[in-house]
Amino acid sequence: MRRIHTPAEARALADLAAAALTLDLPEAPELPVRLATPPPARRWAAFVLGEDDGVVFTSVDDRDPEVGHIDLIAVHPRVQGRGYGKALVRAAEEWLRGEGVRRVRWAGNPPCYAWPGIDVRATPAACLAERLGYEHDGMAWNMTADLTRDLSTPEPPPGVVVASAEPGERAELAAFVREHWNAEWAWEVENAVGVYYAARDGEILGFAAWGARPGWFGPTGTAPSARGLGIGRVLLHRCLAEQRAAGMTTTQIGWVGPLRFYSRAVGARVERVFWQYARDLAA
Repeated sequence: MRRIHTPAEARALADLAAAALTLDLPEAPELPVRLATPPPARRWAAFVLGEDDGVVFTSVDDRDPEVGHIDLIAVHPRVQGRGYGKALVRAAEEWLRGEGVRRVRWAGNPPCYAWPGIDVRATPAACLAERLGYEHDGMAWNMTADLTRDLSTPEPPPGVVVASAEPGERAELAAFVREHWNAEWAWEVENAVGVYYAARDGEILGFAAWGARPGWFGPTGTAPSARGLGIGRVLLHRCLAEQRAAGMTTTQIGWVGPLRFYSRAVGARVERVFWQYARDLAA
């Protein structure tokens, strides 16, 4: 088993990810690189078995240093059933123990994550978690939006301007997101593929982003003073239209809270459901 330390090393795992993470194609090959480029406050490790036969990513953040995460585990189909998954999880746990972690969550570690938890269709992963003593610790879900439907962008309210925020030009927008929501969403805005924002008289009112988690939409938010104006719907449509222009036919709206908003705005439906697991680490 070897440890990798850089995005370049993670990029070499693209074929493994494509072979093992079939529920996440076509963006699966990008996930190792995304996890290898986390926020500065995160400590992470990744361990690889064999000739890129299996990998586990694990992390812990300064904001909660006693809780660690299993971020991603992938075992190539050619070696499944040989105990690789167990060995990888144990390697992750040992590293986390050395970092002072007392509890491990098999769940997404926002803002840089692969999934909110274990997809309920990933039966081998769920069985592995339960066999190793992990217990259910919550649920999360995504919604699917059809990008082939009419995505004509509604007009913004009078006096409101909607524009794209290009990479390298998002500092003010990230500060707005940090002020009204949290640093995790601000990081996603800075690292997303596409970002739109709404402003009136130079004041930012809302934002929407896609691609911070490869291929998915989110996060998005409207300032309290501007809610009810329809800004969120305009920003959502702009992002989804851009995803369609990038060649996508559907998108996942990740880790959804307001089901009703997305259902009404673009006909999105709940599709992916994730189990979250956790267990305490022995000293």
